Amino acid sequence: MSRTATRLADFLPYRLSITSNAVSDLIAREYRTRFGLKIPEWRVMAVLGDVGAATQRELVAATRMDKVAVNRATGALGDRALIARAPNASDGRSHHLALTDAGRALYAEIMPLALQMETAMLTALDEVERTQLGALLVKLLDQADRLAAEEVRG
Repeated sequence: MSRTATRLADFLPYRLSITSNAVSDLIAREYRTRFGLKIPEWRVMAVLGDVGAATQRELVAATRMDKVAVNRATGALGDRALIARAPNASDGRSHHLALTDAGRALYAEIMPLALQMETAMLTALDEVERTQLGALLVKLLDQADRLAAEEVRG
């Protein structure tokens, strides 16, 4: 049993996942308690706050969440009038989603908290390590995308 646990503890996807979950949960506690948002809802808001309007398909790609999670998140945000839908002139089957005034105000309130938490997390690393971490994460994501594309071509 300990051999399996040791292998799992050294398994990169597992380590990335638990690290991501730990960091996300730390920040999520704050916006769940103060603003009533779940992680997928905040991720959708964060993307829309960053890029402006996006379709659900674009949100799936940007967040790397599945369609169902994005659909639920956009539904919940729409119910709270934090996002609005507008017809997509180039594709009648989809809509552009964007933050409403209330959504932008909430985003503006949450972002400083998220950035403070990021700063607090990154104090564990020196400047060189922070730069290296950023570069390494880009490399790993690029490689995952390449491998996924190869798998599709197959």
